[in-house]
Amino acid sequence: MSVTLQSLEINGTYYSGFRPETWMKWRDETPENFVFAVKASRFCTNRKILSEACESVGRFLDQGLTALGDKLGPINWQFMATKKFDPVDFEGFLKLLPKEKDGIRLRHALEVRSATFDTPQFHDLAAQYGAAIVYAEDDDAPEWPRIDQDTADFKYARLMSSREDEPTGMTSTELDAIADRARDWAKRGDVYAYFIAGAKVRNPAAAQALIGKLGQ
Repeated sequence: MSVTLQSLEINGTYYSGFRPETWMKWRDETPENFVFAVKASRFCTNRKILSEACESVGRFLDQGLTALGDKLGPINWQFMATKKFDPVDFEGFLKLLPKEKDGIRLRHALEVRSATFDTPQFHDLAAQYGAAIVYAEDDDAPEWPRIDQDTADFKYARLMSSREDEPTGMTSTELDAIADRARDWAKRGDVYAYFIAGAKVRNPAAAQALIGKLGQ
């Protein structure tokens, strides 16, 4: 059976913007049902006061990503481990994230790396604004919270534990555990799961193995 990748996360947008022509090229050169997740600019999230990010958020969203059309998946807003949960400031930031742009629905995912976010107050706040909390799994960063809460109509997972000494990045047993979790997530909505470990050479094989286990 041929196993094909169905989605990828664009990481380069975290560091810089792209021209509208680039977004259109990605749209036109990928299969009909392919979906791109987009990592938001660090200039939006790596700041002392998040609620003052209006200009940066606008600049990020205005670069042309809506040219992807229905191939635009969730936007991942990643926060550094040094960013602690401040409910007032964080809600101010969530208010800056529009539900749509240029007639395209925008879905927002929040990747937090401080244990201060693993609290019902943050979970409830994310649910209030319909934002998914990213389930991030990294064996090299056990201090990062692994928050598995349903706060949106989709799930976003970043799997960062692939290893170079495994041909498929992870063992079959480890992939079975992820597949079981993904099946559970899928009962409640779409699932966007990405292997993004430092062992980059193994990530495509890990993704293909997981798709195979889930049944493409």
